[in-house]
Amino acid sequence: MKFTDGFWLMREGVHASYATEVRDLRPEADRFTAYASVKRVETRGDTLNSALLTVECHAPAEGVIGVRVTHHAGKVHRGPDFELDGSGTGSGTVHVAGPVVELASGPLRLCLDRSAPWTLEFRDADGRTLTEAGRKGTAFVTTADGAHHTAVQLALGVGEQIYGLGERFTPFVKNGQSVDIWQADGGTSSEQAYKNIPFYLSSRGYGVFVNHPGRVSFEVGSEAVGQVQFSVEDQTLEYLVVAGPTPKDVLARYTALTGRPALPPPWSFGLWLTTSFTTRYDEATVTSFVDGMAERDIPLSVFHFDCFWMREYQWSDFRWDPETFPDPEGMLARLKARGLRVGMWINPYIAQKSPLFDEGVAGGYLLRRPNGDVWQWDLWQPGMALVDFTNPEARTWFQDRLRPLLAQGVDCFKTDFGERVPTDVVWHDGSDPERMHNYYAQLYNRTVFDLLEKERGTGEAVLFARSATAGGQQFPVHWGGDCWASFEAMAESLRGGLSLSLSGFGFWSHDIGGFEGTPEPEVFTRWLAFGLLSSHSRLHGSDSYRVPWEFGEEAVEVARRFTRLKHRLMPYLYGVAAEAHGTGVPVMRPMLLEFPEDPACRTLDRQYMLGPDLLVAPVLTRGGEVEVYLPEGEWTHLLTGEAVTGPGWRRETHALDSLPLYVRPGAVLPLGADDTRPDGEWLDGLTLLVAPGGPGRPEENTVTVTVPDHRGAPAAVYEVTRTRQGPRATVTGTELPYAVRVLGTGGRRRVTPDGPARLPGASGSLPGGGKRMDHRGDGP
Repeated sequence: MKFTDGFWLMREGVHASYATEVRDLRPEADRFTAYASVKRVETRGDTLNSALLTVECHAPAEGVIGVRVTHHAGKVHRGPDFELDGSGTGSGTVHVAGPVVELASGPLRLCLDRSAPWTLEFRDADGRTLTEAGRKGTAFVTTADGAHHTAVQLALGVGEQIYGLGERFTPFVKNGQSVDIWQADGGTSSEQAYKNIPFYLSSRGYGVFVNHPGRVSFEVGSEAVGQVQFSVEDQTLEYLVVAGPTPKDVLARYTALTGRPALPPPWSFGLWLTTSFTTRYDEATVTSFVDGMAERDIPLSVFHFDCFWMREYQWSDFRWDPETFPDPEGMLARLKARGLRVGMWINPYIAQKSPLFDEGVAGGYLLRRPNGDVWQWDLWQPGMALVDFTNPEARTWFQDRLRPLLAQGVDCFKTDFGERVPTDVVWHDGSDPERMHNYYAQLYNRTVFDLLEKERGTGEAVLFARSATAGGQQFPVHWGGDCWASFEAMAESLRGGLSLSLSGFGFWSHDIGGFEGTPEPEVFTRWLAFGLLSSHSRLHGSDSYRVPWEFGEEAVEVARRFTRLKHRLMPYLYGVAAEAHGTGVPVMRPMLLEFPEDPACRTLDRQYMLGPDLLVAPVLTRGGEVEVYLPEGEWTHLLTGEAVTGPGWRRETHALDSLPLYVRPGAVLPLGADDTRPDGEWLDGLTLLVAPGGPGRPEENTVTVTVPDHRGAPAAVYEVTRTRQGPRATVTGTELPYAVRVLGTGGRRRVTPDGPARLPGASGSLPGGGKRMDHRGDGP
């Protein structure tokens, strides 16, 4: 929210009071409280008829410093609140030296000089100023309508860039943008977002989390161009500054505080196929899709039933439409017999025609208005109400409606919606409606995820969720919502996913081919490669099917080849997934995460790193032209073996079955032999694919490769050392045979439409050419 009229004036009816000087300081061993007047105090009379801000500074975790600004402390606090890990309480140390008080926590310092004008200065371990709340940095603001806002401004350095704030489809770098943290069902082509996270990451090596679940208004260099301003309509605002020094360090600390992603099961990384939304389908349709994939040799892992598995006007009643699906148990058994997992669409809304509506009213499980009426409207479903997940009995009731589906053989749920949550309501637990608007998604997704963990076990629970707030990363996977079937929407979806990854989310997907409309064959085929080089991969649309043969034989070929490539990459990808689970560093990584010292990487939003070692640049234009930036070193194309030396930009032209897919210099990729499924025996016939390049002399260049088991624990650890005679490997944890292979042929040819890439297929061929050396598992 903007309060000023240019640099000099305030907007009409707006009055701001800024922390000006310290009037009292109360230090403790691990925290301090400062009391700041909002004007200079020249005489005792200046202490009258004025405000005093209470500023509490503490360290909730190592490397994290929190600042809580309060004007009037008597307001009743009704929640909800983000659940933060409080195990690090007391992680700070206070030092007082003359007029200066310093709170230190890990590599982060907060300094306040009582003898100077009010400034909260955040420094790193080397004494470098990261950011500061200076002359207008701590304030409360009243507006013409009588609203009270607490506002903070943190300084932006020259060239500093800001990222994150959730899954935002606007420009990747947030400088110059106004962003409201407020859940909305706005698609991917607007400034609205399904996943709003009041956390941003700075290119200077720190992050800021605003600990407020309601509407937080950010002005990122868009009101005061040298400041990031954030404000809430409240008497209190707390923000946490999170130390780096690297972006990965920031995400690790932030997710340790707000929750690390659960590890999805390996089968969820395979290809998902859905019925699409409003298309006509029954068991015969489903069977034809599954048969068609098998006949075309395209491995399929999950089949998903979208909304119309239930009867029209009755979403949700969680009962199969008996006319369309007369034998659901038998149908699911037949799908399971083919090795498929099954997903089901649900939402947290109960239509008036649903038999569950009367149950919900009688039990007090539905959200109510202040006068006691059930809150209802006709948008989406006629007379629909919302489940009140603040009521523990309502959560149990909702879970009990899903249990019969799990007993039938359903494996996972697509938890759709959860954004359009009203504020003219009364929640069962007395929560503040404005604070609950964003937080509702957390309760909804947790309710379903907890059920899956209880019924299926830890490590087997997975969602396909659309809405989220801070902490929602604990319940993967999230997908990008409703996008158009176009190259432009493909690009905006990628921007959203990269922004979400810098907001603490480890796993992300999108609708391959786009949701709305029917994609042109070229759009669909290009999107296939992108989708199958994402964390999770789903074919889904609105009013048309997304089976590959609807878009031509080339689409079938690309679906087959990239699905099988993803399966071969699973020893690598699941290791990356385990890293996301353990550290919060995402699977799909903006370039700046891996190359924070390369200025060229800080704005890149049309390419990404899939884990630490694979660079992916989806083709986003007709004709196959794509621009890709390669950081320093010798990069090798995974599909062709072409070697390219960076740093620098390349303009390449790719056939439909190719895209820029480069292996990092010196990397070693573990490749499985089984390309038919994502959850095969990864160590059986494993190949260690060694990329050229890397730092140091050959005899000093050793890479450790850990291949996980299906629970994410290490199954085998390989040490690969390059020598002048070639790479040699040693292994611990297995006696299975493996192979070491050097990627690339040394060729330097241009990738063109008349030079198709050779992708790994059913024969088990390896990408990129090169020489192979077989080894037993007990050594080189």
